[in-house]
Amino acid sequence: MRLKSKKNKALHFILILAVILLICAIGFWARASERLTEMNTLGGLRNMAENSAEIERIGRFAVQQHNNNQIDVVKDHNLNVTEIFILEQMNTFLEFARVVEAKEQVVAGKMYHLTLEVVDGGKKKIYEAKIWEKPWMNFKQLQEFKQAYDN
Repeated sequence: MRLKSKKNKALHFILILAVILLICAIGFWARASERLTEMNTLGGLRNMAENSAEIERIGRFAVQQHNNNQIDVVKDHNLNVTEIFILEQMNTFLEFARVVEAKEQVVAGKMYHLTLEVVDGGKKKIYEAKIWEKPWMNFKQLQEFKQAYDN
């Protein structure tokens, strides 16, 4: 009778151990699958909330950089300060309105892909911008800024 009791206890112990090992194996494989999915999305585009303060800040930066680049082009044509001021007053530069859509891509830092609504001479227009940011280096650069379509 005692022999059966010891066998039953040993059998129960082995059964419990097998169940525990099975649960651990399932957890391990599930986590490995998650990591594989994460690795596949690195470098891919991810949607972001376009109404966050961070995204608005980056959108405003893109428009400002575009305007600065336009000023640099004007300066390359040897216009004086008064002529540049007159061009600015004629509303030849873009004014940030809002971020329509935002995506981010993890690269060496982050590449933001933004669709922006801007005001150009009183008329709303849609532009697409790419901004590369490396916050730990205090680096931010407008990579691309182009008109998508009129609103």
